[in-house]
Amino acid sequence: MRLLLSIVLLLFIASCKTSYDEPEISLDDYTLEEGFSLDVVASEPLLTAPVAIDFDSKGRIWVAEMTGFMVNLEGDDEDLPSGSIKILEDLDQDGVMDHAKTFLDSLVMPRALALVYGGLLYAESPNLWFVEIKDDKPVNRVLVDSLYAVVGNPEHQPNGLMMNVDNWIYNAKSNYRYQRKNGVWKKEPTTQRGQWGISHDNFGRLYYNNNSTQLLGDHVLPNRLTRNKFFVPKVGVDERLTKDQRVYPLHAASVNRGYEKGVLDQDSLLRNVTAACGPLVYRGGTFPEGYDQNVFVCVPEVNLVKRNVLSFEADRVVAKQAWEGKEFLASTDEGFRPVNLSNGPDGNMYVVDMHRGVIQHYAFLSPYLKKISAQKKLDTIQNYGRILRVSAKGQAAKTIPDLETFSTSQLVAALKDTNGWIRDRAQQILIHNKDVEALPQLKNMLGDNDSPLSQIHALYVLEGLDELEFDMLGDMVKNGRPNVASHALVLMEGFASAQNVSKAEQIFKEAVDRNQPMMDLYLSTTLGVWAQYDQDVFFPVIYELSQKYSDKKIYQEAIVSGAEEVMPALKSGMGKLANLQDSDLDNLLAETVSRKENDKQNYIYSTRIARADSRTNGAVLFRQICASCHSSSGEGINGLAPPLVGSEYISTHLEQLGLIILHGLKGPLLINGEIYDKNHQMPGLMYNTDITDKDISDIISYVTNAFSVKPKGLKPEKIKELRNAKPKAGIGYTEEELYQTLGK
Repeated sequence: MRLLLSIVLLLFIASCKTSYDEPEISLDDYTLEEGFSLDVVASEPLLTAPVAIDFDSKGRIWVAEMTGFMVNLEGDDEDLPSGSIKILEDLDQDGVMDHAKTFLDSLVMPRALALVYGGLLYAESPNLWFVEIKDDKPVNRVLVDSLYAVVGNPEHQPNGLMMNVDNWIYNAKSNYRYQRKNGVWKKEPTTQRGQWGISHDNFGRLYYNNNSTQLLGDHVLPNRLTRNKFFVPKVGVDERLTKDQRVYPLHAASVNRGYEKGVLDQDSLLRNVTAACGPLVYRGGTFPEGYDQNVFVCVPEVNLVKRNVLSFEADRVVAKQAWEGKEFLASTDEGFRPVNLSNGPDGNMYVVDMHRGVIQHYAFLSPYLKKISAQKKLDTIQNYGRILRVSAKGQAAKTIPDLETFSTSQLVAALKDTNGWIRDRAQQILIHNKDVEALPQLKNMLGDNDSPLSQIHALYVLEGLDELEFDMLGDMVKNGRPNVASHALVLMEGFASAQNVSKAEQIFKEAVDRNQPMMDLYLSTTLGVWAQYDQDVFFPVIYELSQKYSDKKIYQEAIVSGAEEVMPALKSGMGKLANLQDSDLDNLLAETVSRKENDKQNYIYSTRIARADSRTNGAVLFRQICASCHSSSGEGINGLAPPLVGSEYISTHLEQLGLIILHGLKGPLLINGEIYDKNHQMPGLMYNTDITDKDISDIISYVTNAFSVKPKGLKPEKIKELRNAKPKAGIGYTEEELYQTLGK
């Protein structure tokens, strides 16, 4: 009997094992800035090819695995349902994930996820889905958008899914934002931003990038410059925040354009970014002084993460690389592929390491990199995946609070937390729970001018609960700090009406008297909306601000953005003011009025597709290969690719167009009288064995029909001939070479 009891006791002890086998990953090949520690939080076999993560209130990591991406150098099987979304847990509470459970499987290249509204929002091309969560299982799946990612290859499809301070979910590589209110999903146009990854600062401005530009961003809050459907802003959105694209790798990594002159230095080290992605504004509150709201950027092609320091002005954000000659985190491990970064509930920064040998999609994989990857056996680095944690040395480990268990008072108090992740999540839980018990505490918080960040969060909790009041916002404009007052001015727009004109007139007068450039900028964005109810009251304020900031175009664009319904009257009134005639505002209004008369909307509002038979092979190929950079309307994407509409290459020089599609094109370029960046390069399709001469002929037939007034074409026989007309450098024509080859 004793023997039997002993056996039962041993079995019981074994079943209650509190330690777990966790793989030991060496980080000897990694160099991190002094004062910080780097740890492996999760690794294979728990996960494979992670590309995006989010944390739940228990500190568990939800991860999207894109296991089908570049499983070999030919990119086979990427359409197979091999991806999944997992929940990673740390059961023994030692800071390392030791257990994984699959939440969703059989997914095709899942690319983004966000824990919002008590469920999970996730992207699986072409769809955007939302599922509620019950006992860690998906229930009640809803299709949010069936057209979320219908064009482009995996490098050029929408992703990100980030909830901002304003209660809207934003994406990279997309010109739409999303919100769920009272169970109904809303989809609205917004600025198209970046390529892979998106982040926001404490104020609510957005940051993103593309492969060759390490940091882009908006100088203003989202949608403040794009509300006029016929206006296209030239400043303020999609701005390059730093001119410095230099990188400082530890070794001569394998990059896709290493054959190009100037891409590598004399030591075969990459000079400038070619695959920048996954930017993050650090808001964790535990890093040393000087690190708050720094932007970290992933540079996976050379296995590093760089650091940028932001400086904020009333009407702009400026970034500067933290150092010359070194990076924040770098490695000689060519499997280290940081593709995304995340703030954690513990205040640390987390690095999503896809850990794959080849991350260049096969459609753009050059013969140069393909050969090197085969030689170095980079294509054999498969079935790996890691999440790394960066923490400040000497910083005591923070307990991760389970916000789902917090009382109303605790959630409101969490809006003052030093960790932006905690503030953001507390805001969303209060809204999702429809927690009206919080109203007295939230309104009391609005009076605490010593805590402006919590005031901003409180404003948007009240907005999410539909509990904002006009007089409350007026008080914030009068008494709040400029950043808080600016948000209040934006939110006041929801109360624009004839009955509120007299109050708004006094509030705006006092706002102007404060002489705060930031407040003046956001007031400029909203005056046109109020002017619909009384032009005599608000037009003079518009004229005053336009003259005050006559040397700053962003203020003039802000005015036009809010003035869609009153543009003719506004311009007519300016005709009586000599100092505003032929001003930036005058010219912008004239241009935008003309666009409206010709029904030429900003492309982000257009629901029309390019003029072509969508059943043709050329149209399908254009949308799959070209539209992600040139846009489906052919109007181009600022900072990424020039317009095709009106381009002489489309309308006149078809053989040159054939050479460009086949062999590629590198800047600088003169398109429609405008110079495009010399650092941009369009890859050619010459070495893509899946694209035939007939396919390229079809693409040319489509784009000339869609984007010029005289449809033309090149026969496949001519395309075959042009394959042999290679540029001097081997790959990529310059504009000068095109003219020399065939004559302008």
